[in-house]
Amino acid sequence: MEIILKEDILSLGFKNDIVNVKAGYGRNFLIPKGMAVIASPSAKKMQAEDTRQRAHKFAKILNDAQAEADALAGVSLVIATKVSSTGTIFGSVGSIQIAEALAAKGFEVDRKKLVVKENVKEVGNYKAILRLHKEVSIEIPFAVVSEDGSYVAPVVEETVVEVVETPAEDAQA
Repeated sequence: MEIILKEDILSLGFKNDIVNVKAGYGRNFLIPKGMAVIASPSAKKMQAEDTRQRAHKFAKILNDAQAEADALAGVSLVIATKVSSTGTIFGSVGSIQIAEALAAKGFEVDRKKLVVKENVKEVGNYKAILRLHKEVSIEIPFAVVSEDGSYVAPVVEETVVEVVETPAEDAQA
């Protein structure tokens, strides 16, 4: 089923994209919630005209997103949380805590635009991706530490592993 998205959907696409989805997902979830419309020929024409008229606005939005990404370029966060004696966090750190830490530094971001690819359940260093625009995303490093300082993460030294290729023996009788 071909649909036109009315808003950005993280795992599917961006506003005004024409995407293919399973019929049940489109008919039972996206269309009733107002997130998409069926991509009929007339809807495609309207979407193309709308996109043509918004081209100049698109450039301004892209420049604004790029400026925000440039402002966030040097930002790194430290998130203090309750930690057990073994270094595991009570709960986990997610996009809400990262958005709050960014707000404390003066950057208001929508937590729905933040993506943390790994489960943050231990003290350490991690990275989050902030998707500001269809074409602009920035990686934000953050460290998770104990709020009372009772646990310090062990320093993990990076080891270099050399792979040595040995010639395979082809002739076996």
